[in-house]
Amino acid sequence: MDFVLIAWLFALVVTLHNLEEAIWLPEWSKAAGRWHSPVEAREFRFAVIILTVLAYIAAGLAVVYGKESVGAYLLSGYALAMLLNVVFPHMIATVIMRRYAPGTLTALLLNLPVTILLLHQALQEGYLTWQKFIWAGPLVVVCIMVLIPIMFAIGTRLPGFKN
Repeated sequence: MDFVLIAWLFALVVTLHNLEEAIWLPEWSKAAGRWHSPVEAREFRFAVIILTVLAYIAAGLAVVYGKESVGAYLLSGYALAMLLNVVFPHMIATVIMRRYAPGTLTALLLNLPVTILLLHQALQEGYLTWQKFIWAGPLVVVCIMVLIPIMFAIGTRLPGFKN
């Protein structure tokens, strides 16, 4: 499988993962304690819609602009975020809480293999270099983490987004 195909597969996997979370996470979060602050469906669903769109934009930028482009690093950084997300919070929360954390199934079955494949193929085909990825990947992860509460705040204020 080549990088271009995996880039679009990654966006699809993000969509499926975010769909699973959008359906079940808001209710789960009400009893999650320290593992997840309670979040209303309205703001959570707004945030996952934006995150899903960003996955497709990153994939498109990587495909159009090619090797070692900003798009390739944005997409790979997003993949790193999704790879880290498999472990924290999904797997850790599920094990420690002894109850299923929404998103764990798609994280393990889809996100884990596809993100590893994407990062591997990006390096193999020259879309990334380790020297740049070791700082650009974590930078994208931090940016996504900063964006999430901002998107929650915007989602609470948007008319038409129902809980």
